[in-house]
Amino acid sequence: MTKAAMTSSVQIRSCTWTLHRRAESAEEARALVRAALSAWQLDDLTDVAALLVSELVTNSVRHTRGDSMEITVARTGWKVVRVVVTDTSCALPIVRSPRDDEVRGRGLILVEALTARWGADLVPGGKRVWGELVSGREPDG
Repeated sequence: MTKAAMTSSVQIRSCTWTLHRRAESAEEARALVRAALSAWQLDDLTDVAALLVSELVTNSVRHTRGDSMEITVARTGWKVVRVVVTDTSCALPIVRSPRDDEVRGRGLILVEALTARWGADLVPGGKRVWGELVSGREPDG
């Protein structure tokens, strides 16, 4: 079950969804982020944003407890979009240096490569991990 909340002035600037903390939520998060970016006509970011939210959701599912997580996509500037996953863990993520033969441990390396910048912040009740993407789209007009 998804609960959507949107904030707006004239246009919607951010969308937040609450998803169950389970592996299948990555697929739902990708679709929701793609829809928001399409509404903002930032189609050049959809593939990278979908991959970014997949990694953040997967990390939350693997490394936290709790029943749900929040996914937020926010347009923080004309060309800047922030993708955020908030969960109930107070443990901040650590970038690992996995060995070549390790199957896991590269998610944050990928997040770092995909984003203009990324980070993690403690919030009441847990943490939020975010990444910012910058569109190459030129303004209309």
